[in-house]
Amino acid sequence: MATIGTLKTIVDWSKEIDPDGSVSAVAELLSQKNSVVDSMMFKEGNLPTGERVRVRTGLPTTYWRMLNTGTPVSKATSAQVDEQAGILTARSEIDKDIVELNGNSAEYRLSESVAFIEAMAQEFASTFFYGAASAPEEFVGLANRYTSTSDANGENILSAGGAGSDNTSIWLVGMGDNEIYGIFPKGSTAGLAHEDLGIGDAFDSSNNRFRAYMDVYDWKAGLVVKDWRYGVRIPNVDISDLQGLTGTQALSASTSIIKLMSRSIDHLPDLNAVKPMFFCNRTVASHLRIAALDKSNSAVTIQPAVNQFGNTIHQLMVYEVPVGINDAITNSEAAVS
Repeated sequence: MATIGTLKTIVDWSKEIDPDGSVSAVAELLSQKNSVVDSMMFKEGNLPTGERVRVRTGLPTTYWRMLNTGTPVSKATSAQVDEQAGILTARSEIDKDIVELNGNSAEYRLSESVAFIEAMAQEFASTFFYGAASAPEEFVGLANRYTSTSDANGENILSAGGAGSDNTSIWLVGMGDNEIYGIFPKGSTAGLAHEDLGIGDAFDSSNNRFRAYMDVYDWKAGLVVKDWRYGVRIPNVDISDLQGLTGTQALSASTSIIKLMSRSIDHLPDLNAVKPMFFCNRTVASHLRIAALDKSNSAVTIQPAVNQFGNTIHQLMVYEVPVGINDAITNSEAAVS
């Protein structure tokens, strides 16, 4: 996959760091479990704890000048923000006899750790969308950055009209060096780091010891929203309306998701400067896939593409912007106002 400035996907980073493929194998497993990991662009942060960025908060004043008159001095305003990276970790312990019965191979131990890798991928995705500042061990996710239409970034929150508790959100993210990107701390490994701890004492449910092969997985990651204009949230997508194509999601409604997804693209200041991608859950993606079958609808398409693993896939697109499916985006969001 092509890089954007200094940004690469986790798989691209891991292949570059570890040419023998041992870390790459884990990174690919992560990416295959979750489209956020597959698609999100990352860079090394400038701090051991994350990334320090300067965010533009205001533009300088400009003036029309007549001959023989001066120009007042003005300046732009900005704020310094530290974006934190969290540490996600898991430990695997497999009975020594089981491992040795299966040939004591690295491949077998990795296969037994797949459940841990899956859990970490799901937790990362959940935090990417819903991580909260009130949980200092996490990084702050998108939903807690785009919370109200009355906030400074409220113009990039396009309500789909739902008012109950069975709502979901669709996200448009423009990834780029100066827009939105993932980070890993300065001096750390990109993506999931694996350490083989060898054989040690594990404990069963009765607190009795047994010998086990032990592995620990660490993933240090965070999210930077350097320019909020490159993130658009479409909240209040009423699931029951969407499934029945009624009410707020009737095809003629101004709040139908296809219309709002079209509008969201125009909210990105420069579509060509970033890698844009929609993120939604499986319920929304299923509706979009059905819409792609409608011959009268040219907005939603399914196009053949090759992913970063070299596999041919059928990529769901809305207005030529790819759609990534993420089960971490729930169908039970509270209404955003």
